[in-house]
Amino acid sequence: MSGEATSSEVFLAALGLQDFCRERGWPFCFIGGVALKRGAVPRFTSDADMTLLTRFVLDEECIAGLLRRFSARIAQAAAFATQARVLLLKHENGVDLDVALAAVDFEGRSIVRASAWKARPGVELFTCSAEDLIVQKAFAARLKDWADVESILAGQRERLNLDQIRSELTPLAELKEDATIVPRREKSLK
Repeated sequence: MSGEATSSEVFLAALGLQDFCRERGWPFCFIGGVALKRGAVPRFTSDADMTLLTRFVLDEECIAGLLRRFSARIAQAAAFATQARVLLLKHENGVDLDVALAAVDFEGRSIVRASAWKARPGVELFTCSAEDLIVQKAFAARLKDWADVESILAGQRERLNLDQIRSELTPLAELKEDATIVPRREKSLK
């Protein structure tokens, strides 16, 4: 979609993706812009990002199933997904769907900690926690991600489990070998 998707269209596309995954018993949660909206962070999003727990074992089954249901946004989408760990799809209403193929323990714990959020009347989406969203955003470490971290902290700091954020992000930053993440996280949390 060219950036003109409304929140209603994004939520409808997310609901379609969620229903498809639930019917198959695949563990997932929404991340990114949809999860930001749960925390009342005022940022426009024109797509729906999901983490789908495949642990490599279910990659082929999940990729094939999702490609039967949704359109691919690129040629060789299955090969790209296997290599890049993200399947780029499009809902029939034109909204882009990014499905991250999750394999690490943090992603599994993030899905376990996720919960339902009533996005709109009749639309309940399963999103990651604010703490896990902060970890994901800090790990991505782009300028817009740090701005999202600051927005979440500004609105929810008193309700957040800061120890959980620290314990989840530190090993991921070490794995990424990015020495800037932990100091920037600490600056944001103070």
